[in-house]
Amino acid sequence: MSHVRRFDHVGITVADLDRATAFFVGLGLEVEGRMFMEGEFVDTVIGIPDSRSEIVMLRPPGGGAGLELSSFIRPDHQPGSPAAMSTELGLRNVAFEVDDLQAAVERLAADGYGLIGGVGQYEHIWRMAYVRGPEGIIVALAERIG
Repeated sequence: MSHVRRFDHVGITVADLDRATAFFVGLGLEVEGRMFMEGEFVDTVIGIPDSRSEIVMLRPPGGGAGLELSSFIRPDHQPGSPAAMSTELGLRNVAFEVDDLQAAVERLAADGYGLIGGVGQYEHIWRMAYVRGPEGIIVALAERIG
């Protein structure tokens, strides 16, 4: 018997919260809330004493699983690999279904975010691409075609 009731969100730590938020809002997510987090509760949960971070919670229109972006004020954030590939351990990608893959890729390219590889097609079901987002985040975009 599973104790999980639902999938709620994925959290990603970023250095530039405004830039990362703008990227995901540009994809169509909506800001659910923005706030500072600090105090005994957070310190206990994350295991870092005297921490302070600012978070933005984003969700797709109409609800569903969210994306929590977090930027630490203290302690300083630790840099990750900005050119991480899918083979590196850790968060592999954040995936979104889009209505028009080509339009999404072109809009992101206009903002300076490029493809990691190319646009692939899985049978007659999906077209998909990986885009390198802010701070090296791999964003998978998929369009259902079948």
